[in-house]
Amino acid sequence: MSANVMKALRFAEFGPPSVLRIEEVGIPQPGEGEALVQVKAAAINPSDIGNVSGHFKKTTLPRTPGRDFAGVVVKGKQHEGEEVWGSSPTLGIIRDGTHAEYVVAPVGTLSPKPKSLSMAEAAAIGVPYITAWASVVNAAQIRPGETILIVGAAGAVGQAATQIANWKQARVIGADITSDPIPGTESVVNTKTEDLREKVMALTAGKGVDAVFNTVGGPLFEPALRSLKFGGRQVVISSRDPQVSFNLVDFYHNFSRLLGVDSYGLTLQQIAEIENELNPGFESGILKPPIIEIVPFEKAVDAYTRIAAGQAKAKQVLSFN
Repeated sequence: MSANVMKALRFAEFGPPSVLRIEEVGIPQPGEGEALVQVKAAAINPSDIGNVSGHFKKTTLPRTPGRDFAGVVVKGKQHEGEEVWGSSPTLGIIRDGTHAEYVVAPVGTLSPKPKSLSMAEAAAIGVPYITAWASVVNAAQIRPGETILIVGAAGAVGQAATQIANWKQARVIGADITSDPIPGTESVVNTKTEDLREKVMALTAGKGVDAVFNTVGGPLFEPALRSLKFGGRQVVISSRDPQVSFNLVDFYHNFSRLLGVDSYGLTLQQIAEIENELNPGFESGILKPPIIEIVPFEKAVDAYTRIAAGQAKAKQVLSFN
């Protein structure tokens, strides 16, 4: 292979993972405020599956997907030779992403790789932990001693949010489609078999929770909103059903607050600030990376297919030799 050529995962049309191909393309060159990173590992997020299938209006084709990565800066005015991790909402959408041997990333979104994490682990923390921090800390402004209900607590973002809430000394009630214990939560509400509001009220002596972080939305939006104590706030990041309904009179009588967070809408400065806040948590071991499965880059399409089919039990992380 030529010194100026790399392998990249590409798609020229929207569709299932079968539209993806590993191709040889030119190694991109960084511009002002950018760095060229040799990618050592890159996670596949559910949003990457959605991107390939055409869920995002801003995506231009042909494109290399992928938002999260860990690697070594090989060209740029800053961080050259350093091991870094990062994530950017523009990667894989309007500029080529991280599922390639090299990626050009905005310098501001690069953060020193925590020494306690492997490259594959560092590649897996981007979207889940940045989204969770933007929601639990920046939006909900969780405080020590408060109680937060995390809807979708068993998912990647929910687990990240639980760890962050614990770090901030908050009490966590988890809700998901399981009764199994969820690490970091003191109680779990099975949303398939239990009434969410009823159970939350029972767990809080009828007071309700200070905050809700809702990663699910849809039918769970309204009961989660009704689980808030007086002056409580709900942060929502997702919903399969775009339309929800709730009692507006109850909402304002309760002085409730509703906040939305979209990780694609975060600025590069916000991402950089969040990464710098997260790093000490990983360095100290308070924050733990998700359970991962390392997949050789040559098997990238297989990994996408497993995730799309709901067959991946651990976070899929592509590894580059």
